[in-house]
Amino acid sequence: MTHTMKIPTLSVCPGTLAYLCAKVLFLCPPFAADSCWGERRRPSPGVIDMAKETTVILDKAGVGRALTRIAHEILERNKGIADVVLVGILKGGDHLASLLRDRIAEIEGEKLPIGALDVTMYRDDISSRGGMAIGKTEIPFPLDGKKVVLVDDVLYTGRTIRAALDSLMDLGRPQSIQLAVLIDRGHRELPIRPDYIGRNVPTARDEDIQVDFDEQNQPVEVRLAKK
Repeated sequence: MTHTMKIPTLSVCPGTLAYLCAKVLFLCPPFAADSCWGERRRPSPGVIDMAKETTVILDKAGVGRALTRIAHEILERNKGIADVVLVGILKGGDHLASLLRDRIAEIEGEKLPIGALDVTMYRDDISSRGGMAIGKTEIPFPLDGKKVVLVDDVLYTGRTIRAALDSLMDLGRPQSIQLAVLIDRGHRELPIRPDYIGRNVPTARDEDIQVDFDEQNQPVEVRLAKK
């Protein structure tokens, strides 16, 4: 004679089951001490720490394409190169101004006059920042009556450009001043807008834009990083 034994079943409502699961996870979370799980769980070695991640916005080829486009826009807006001069802001804008001159020379067959501008003494925060290095302004041509294209690498609050405008006006009376920037990252604090932009990059205040140059002052890449 065969005897069949019934195993009692426990009926648990879905709400109670969810509560019990949550309780277990609370007492022994995935990253809890060894006593809960026998071995502490750790992130995989390949996981990237997003808080420290750096993103490449433009590589060397991308920077080159942006400068070529800006060069064409400068020529189109000014209907050629008559009375056009380039002035780069130290340090970064001066290297880009030199590259822009080369791009324009490839198109027009003639090199534009170029200058370098240091704005340290015109900064509005110079009194609160001690020990700032002062560069050398070199503009070997008169500015009177010229169409000045001011060049910088990154446009942020606009205060550096305000300082550059004050400096230029102390050196002469240009016909016009136009602004060319490789990156516009927003967060303007002054009513300043660029005429030529390589790329618009929306950023947060706790982020930074870094333009890297090699030993020959050639732009290697543009990176977005956490401060």
